[in-house]
Amino acid sequence: MNYIDLRSDTVTRPTPAMRQAMADAEVGDDVYGEDPSVNRLQELAAAMMGKEAGLFVPSGTMGNLAAILAHCTRGDEVILGNKAHTFLFEAGGISALGGVHSCQIGNQPDGTLSLEDIRADIRPNDVHQPVTRLITLENTHNRCGGVSLSAIYTRSVGELAHQHGLKLHLDGARIFNAAADQGVSAAELAEAADSVTFCLSKGLCAPVGSVLCGSEEFIRRAHRIRKQLGGGMRQAGVLAAAGIVALESMTNRLAEDHARAQRLAQGLAKIRGLILDANTPQTNMVFLSLEDGTRPLDAGEVARRMGEHNVLVGVVGKYSFRLVTHYWIDDGDVDQALDAFSKVME
Repeated sequence: MNYIDLRSDTVTRPTPAMRQAMADAEVGDDVYGEDPSVNRLQELAAAMMGKEAGLFVPSGTMGNLAAILAHCTRGDEVILGNKAHTFLFEAGGISALGGVHSCQIGNQPDGTLSLEDIRADIRPNDVHQPVTRLITLENTHNRCGGVSLSAIYTRSVGELAHQHGLKLHLDGARIFNAAADQGVSAAELAEAADSVTFCLSKGLCAPVGSVLCGSEEFIRRAHRIRKQLGGGMRQAGVLAAAGIVALESMTNRLAEDHARAQRLAQGLAKIRGLILDANTPQTNMVFLSLEDGTRPLDAGEVARRMGEHNVLVGVVGKYSFRLVTHYWIDDGDVDQALDAFSKVME
């Protein structure tokens, strides 16, 4: 049975061009640095991020973890948002595996961290306190509505970090969505960051993998950490080949997903019992909730009933949803999803 899957852009499948590239991929032993497809992917990714070098990793979680462990030592502290993916959804890896302490600052509604809050939480030189070593940002910001952070804002955080001898890491899982939203290059959005990681899956449709980018010295450290984490892959060119297609052919079409998210939101706004979050969608994510009058009907039950109409939706709270458009959602799918919501909410 074919479902219209709006739960996430992580459900995307590789395109026919990716499957062909995977079948034809030149491969070698990547642990020895001899896989030509992986090497090409890393070089292409670094160039698109405006960085010196790149490192292919199995997942965005590993990319963020390797980055933070490359920047920090045990007992150091990283400043991040309390809605950051690294804080909420990466299993506490920076603490469990790296002994890195986290200082969580409340995210602003637009996904940013207040410069004043960051400045106030940079630790003084005190033997009783951990050493502040790193600041991390997220772009686009998942739990703040898929909002994109501007290059101007990121630059201001980078300047603050560097004034205090700190580094800035950017979790850019969906940075190409941010670039499409703002009409700028991903390199411009990542320019102020000392490191950036982005996903080849999600909206770019590759089956697996992320790339971590930074200076050559930083990537050498991260490469060793990737090995420690079990991320040393061998003939990984089969996967890298799909990533190359993703970067060459998928990054420039993401505005289509954003337009369909807008169309979806406009239709949902007309359905009784549904309330859209303020300013949604920002990119390819639509956030909405059930009106009080629809309760005790909850989001889980609505999702179950939507499934009976072959539409899958993401539940992010007892009464709230996240719907994500992507390459495999077309205009007809949007219409069918709206029709299903109308029937479920009758």
